[in-house]
Amino acid sequence: MYRTRGEFAADGIGPGNRYGMTASGCGVATLLVRPDCIYISGAVRPDSGAACEGRVVMNIELTSADRAFRDEVRAFLATSLPPDIKRRVENGLELGREDYASWHRILYEKGWVAPGWPVDHGGTGWTHMQRYLYDEESAAASAPRIMPFGVNMVGPVIFTFGNSAQKARYLPRILSGEDWWCQGYSEPGAGSDLANLRTRAERDGDVYVVNGQKTWTTSAHWADHIFCLVRTDPDAAKPQQGISFLLIDMRSSGIEVKPIITIDGGHEVNDVFFEDVRVPVENLVGEENRGWTYAKFLLSFERAGIADVGRSKKQLAGLKRIAAAELSNGRPLSEDDRFREKIASLEIDLLALEYTELRALSRQTSGEEPGTEANILKIRGTEVQQRITELALEAVGTYANPYVPEALKDGWNEEPIGPEYAASVAPRYFNWRKASIYGGSNEIQKGIVAKLVLEL
Repeated sequence: MYRTRGEFAADGIGPGNRYGMTASGCGVATLLVRPDCIYISGAVRPDSGAACEGRVVMNIELTSADRAFRDEVRAFLATSLPPDIKRRVENGLELGREDYASWHRILYEKGWVAPGWPVDHGGTGWTHMQRYLYDEESAAASAPRIMPFGVNMVGPVIFTFGNSAQKARYLPRILSGEDWWCQGYSEPGAGSDLANLRTRAERDGDVYVVNGQKTWTTSAHWADHIFCLVRTDPDAAKPQQGISFLLIDMRSSGIEVKPIITIDGGHEVNDVFFEDVRVPVENLVGEENRGWTYAKFLLSFERAGIADVGRSKKQLAGLKRIAAAELSNGRPLSEDDRFREKIASLEIDLLALEYTELRALSRQTSGEEPGTEANILKIRGTEVQQRITELALEAVGTYANPYVPEALKDGWNEEPIGPEYAASVAPRYFNWRKASIYGGSNEIQKGIVAKLVLEL
């Protein structure tokens, strides 16, 4: 179990003290808290690099440069995040396109909208740790996420595999937020088994003619463009070998977007139909029939980002506040031994996830691309997210039953049913059932880990 020094201090654990603790599978271990590190199992590894006898050592101190950067981010968020957007995020209210666009513009003007991009394409030049700290502080400040489809998904594909004309045309408008993107991957019958996609793109002179359907397409009703996986060689020896990566203008003739209303009553996903949509050949990214390679590149980054540890920590803090406010047999639910045990188990798993992410960041700092860590982060990250919503639902009890979608809209001023925080608990619970499915279902991810790591 790893905890930050601040969390230990909150429990009365200070530098120079030793404590007995029980670690699963390890019996009783000794915890030593010192000014520079936290050691478990009596392990001591001074900065000089002396040998370590214990099983677990974790140095959690930030460098002075990282601390200064964290303070800069905190100050920026405190002064630049619009209060109305912050309030909506904190209360679980719906955000509209303009809310996301407004925050995107603020970050663009600051030069912070694309931390993961190379500097010569408009990136920040931050280290992996600085990017991690930025995400952590943004979540803690209740800043909305940047819509990922442009900046975090198709942008890296374009600057890695696109040609110079594509980079010049698309990247500046992705950065500025002038163009919004959506992702055309999943189809009826081809979700996690994406290689079975059936949307066709047939060459006709200097255009591709696209026919087919994409589904569960997030923000298609807002998007200006869609990046699509399409089948360009139906006779390829393997399904993956006949797929290409196309950039398609959503205003093209023959595209129809139909909303899908999800179980929480929200509209964020859509069906997208293509009927004889003519797409210029110049919109092909990379080589024809190599789209599967580019898709895997994109998905590795998408899956790592899905873990979203900082936001889970923010949601966990909110869960603790709910537990302190709700009563069980006349006492705060936070004092109920069984519920405390559930929260403790969840927090341990979240902390373990956090350090797994830090280990992945360390590998990236060494120049390695995300490997199976991305799959593991996706699996465990989404499981943690769902458990938070499950415990919140349990904590509010019957107040989660009323379905009042209007309560999630800004400006609704009717008397709430129960505490104000209860209105968003059930919708969030239902909405987050999707987390273990998108980005490749967790069952598929477990199969990948079993094959590549366990060699099963």
